[in-house]
Amino acid sequence: MKDQSFLGVGGLNIHASSWHPEAQASRGVVVIAHGFNSHSGYYGWVASELVKSGLSVYALDHRGRGKSDGERFYVEKVSDYVDDLGTLIQKAKAREPGLPVFLLGHSAGGVISCTYALDHQRELRGLICESFAFQVYAPDFALAVLKGISHLAPHAHVLKLPNREFSRDQKVVDGMNADPLIAHEVQPTRTVAEMVRADERLKREFETITLPVLILHGSADKVTKPGGSQFFYEKAGSKDKTLKLYEDHAHDLLNDFDKEIVLADIQAWIDARIP
Repeated sequence: MKDQSFLGVGGLNIHASSWHPEAQASRGVVVIAHGFNSHSGYYGWVASELVKSGLSVYALDHRGRGKSDGERFYVEKVSDYVDDLGTLIQKAKAREPGLPVFLLGHSAGGVISCTYALDHQRELRGLICESFAFQVYAPDFALAVLKGISHLAPHAHVLKLPNREFSRDQKVVDGMNADPLIAHEVQPTRTVAEMVRADERLKREFETITLPVLILHGSADKVTKPGGSQFFYEKAGSKDKTLKLYEDHAHDLLNDFDKEIVLADIQAWIDARIP
């Protein structure tokens, strides 16, 4: 693993990590966008497994999260997240010229990744959305209220996601509870409002997504609704689209029991799309 940083929107230092095969040349690139209550450090096992199969992996900490600069958990515009992600993708493409790039986004990172894909489909060989935060367990009227007041109290912390709902593995939950980088994580009004606005755009434009798409969700996810992934699958304009629902799995599929099964499905999907 190599740690690095780059300048994001507004000159913030954005932390990123990368992993590369040592015994063989890379045959593809996977870029990972984490969700809330997370950062790039949660993808070490995933990266090590992908590297074994000859893939290079890049993951960033979104602004205000992990080891990146910025007000904790706050984003002014969802495009700031998207543009930072785009910068990392361009850096990965420059280091790995000519290789196919796959974008993997978890939860809110799936929203960010999908929003990036709307405008940059030619940059990607495929899009993987895991536990997509397109529909969440909050009343529509509550989200509308948050969006409406975000300009009045943008920095007020209003949404706390319980770590216990992320994984059935108590060791994972204990690790999250002890992680200082996500300690006391509560999402600000502006951040929530920006994610709602991004979801509204996605709902209008899902059909414009035509690149290969793999959509994954756990049936027991209590953070984001599996129905949101089903909706994306039905509306996506791609002819190459796959939906996989994992019975009784929790929100963070790659940090849950049977994560090996999920990663094997991702690996097989990627392998089938690399010439």
